[in-house]
Amino acid sequence: MATAQATRPIKDHPVAVTAVLSLVGYVLVLGTFTGVVDVFPDISDRTVIVLSDAIAVTNTLALTALLVGWRFIRRGEVRKHRAAMLSAFALILLFLVLYLTKVGGGFEKGIVIEQGQFLAAYAGPVRIAYLAMLAIHILLSVVAVPAVIFPVVLGLTHSPAELAETAHARVGRITVAAWSLSLFLGVVTYFMLNHIYSWVPRGEGEVAAGALLLLLAIPAYRRSN
Repeated sequence: MATAQATRPIKDHPVAVTAVLSLVGYVLVLGTFTGVVDVFPDISDRTVIVLSDAIAVTNTLALTALLVGWRFIRRGEVRKHRAAMLSAFALILLFLVLYLTKVGGGFEKGIVIEQGQFLAAYAGPVRIAYLAMLAIHILLSVVAVPAVIFPVVLGLTHSPAELAETAHARVGRITVAAWSLSLFLGVVTYFMLNHIYSWVPRGEGEVAAGALLLLLAIPAYRRSN
């Protein structure tokens, strides 16, 4: 009874709780990128590489758990669905810790496509494709924050019968689609950056700026060709 009473405010105001938690996440990430949140110890280049690999593994596991959870609910296996989705959520929290540690204590990477690695005629299109996938990955990651938190809050505070009266299923379907695509593109760009081409350290904020500038880069590239 005490537990139910303690969670009652969260149950009654899931949108407000989602908004607060989302805001905390946004501030933490933006603060780390801009250097305002400076709580991470300096790490070596080797550690940055190891963290990049760990992040890719974490995202792959999160994507797997997400798709498995979707499959479970399609079969009506609610308990297994809940376990899989909470596992995916836990993995994304782990990703956040690893990613902020890498960015806050180390650096981000920028892709380098050398002519020796790829035909010069295809270097431009490949870079555009990489940046496009990176931009979509970043955009979906930002948009998906409240879409991920909201169903989790509902799922943790409502019984299966109560969930049927909420937007859990409707928002959950959108979340699975956006989150899955974001994770998939994140893994693809990781392999391109770390195992197909080369990379150089990037300055703070360059990734976000590059994603935004992509909207101008694609039309400019088309006009020049």
